[in-house]
Amino acid sequence: MTSRIGSGARIEAFLEMMAAERGASDNTLASYRRDLEDAAQHVAAKGQALQDAGADDLRDFLTALSAQGFAATTQTRKLSALRQFFQFLYAEGLRGDDPTGVLDSPKKGRGLPKTLSEEETGSLLERAETEAREAAPGAPEHVTALRLHALLEVLYASGLRVSELVSLPVTVALRDERFFAVRGKGGKERIVPLSGKARAAMQAWLAVRKASPSRAESTWLFPAGSESGHLPRQVFARELKGVAARAGIDTAKISPHVLRHAFASHLLQNGADLRAVQELLGHSDISTTQIYTHVLEKRLAELVQKHHPLAD
Repeated sequence: MTSRIGSGARIEAFLEMMAAERGASDNTLASYRRDLEDAAQHVAAKGQALQDAGADDLRDFLTALSAQGFAATTQTRKLSALRQFFQFLYAEGLRGDDPTGVLDSPKKGRGLPKTLSEEETGSLLERAETEAREAAPGAPEHVTALRLHALLEVLYASGLRVSELVSLPVTVALRDERFFAVRGKGGKERIVPLSGKARAAMQAWLAVRKASPSRAESTWLFPAGSESGHLPRQVFARELKGVAARAGIDTAKISPHVLRHAFASHLLQNGADLRAVQELLGHSDISTTQIYTHVLEKRLAELVQKHHPLAD
């Protein structure tokens, strides 16, 4: 028997819980909404409300996604949203079972994150530093170059998410310390490092930042005339591709997230522990960090090849 309460009301109740109890961001809530509304629309074609759907209904939805050519990662994300939705209904006594418990996750190939080699990363940072040093003082190009150099050095030194990077408070630079706290997904706080080069680049940016009253009065480290008051991540991504092209790096393989991957990969290549990298990246689950295990496997293989007496 179909519930007389529409799917929309149940979805709204679920989203309210995710916001209030789990501190889900606006972007996360919007993603959940899209995924659940897609599923609701599919089962509605059979005269069913989403909250009353059975395992076969949901399995049929996932099969339809596959037939439409959606990637396994997209299917997995939508299944994750459904799992949380039905767990919420069960916990609230709105359903006596959880139909997602018998559903298998879509099979997917092992995707490795795009990253940069240490040499490519070095070339990128050197190019940004050179442009900041050689631009005419006081010119708009000088301001932009100093800001970009600071952004790149901080990102590679800390492994921040791009949203965390562009919304850093100016107090991070004013304190000028080797570590600082950042609040990430779900409001969770973690400690990340700053290299000497990153701190120097921030101080150079602070000096030119003070020259403009509108920038100097902002609470953001990288202020802008945007609705948020800080540099939009799209602007940073565009400037990053520009300096990458000038450094001779294929722009198709560069993005702020690729530099976050480089931070993690290079740490592991140089002996860091996977758990430590998990903490630095702000991953709540070690399985998320395990996408980098290919780096560990490569390093171990090289160690065996170099040091084992029976290696060819």
